[in-house]
Amino acid sequence: MERKQFLKNLGAGAAFALTFPCAQACSKESGNGPSAVMPTGVDFTIDLTSSEGAKLANNGDFILKNLVVVVKDLNGNFIAVTQICSHQAYDQVRFVKNDGGIFYCDVHGSKFDLDGAPLNQVDSNPAKPIKVYKTELNGDVLRVFE
Repeated sequence: MERKQFLKNLGAGAAFALTFPCAQACSKESGNGPSAVMPTGVDFTIDLTSSEGAKLANNGDFILKNLVVVVKDLNGNFIAVTQICSHQAYDQVRFVKNDGGIFYCDVHGSKFDLDGAPLNQVDSNPAKPIKVYKTELNGDVLRVFE
């Protein structure tokens, strides 16, 4: 192989080696943004006496864990839903205290009630519910699971 051809091949290989990881990191399955992957096999616990659990001490408080929004609603009940919005799969669903407490995605304004049912229609897409997970409180340990 001639030197010129070797350098040309080396340059193409280096470009591929640098481009592939970047493209993969920016793909739809990165968990950040559109088409974030819905979590599966959800089953975790939160010790409410820990620093993480202390963030759920007051009604209306919420935390994000494993692409799940865990909230202590305005009535003191624990509720868990996916962070992944059903509208365009952004991982931006959060709990907001207005309207008696709802889940809201600030990307396109999708709103969901505490049961995951859609409260509004965004664009011309039919509104779909978001996934709600089971919660179980045993003493100071909250379990979130499917």
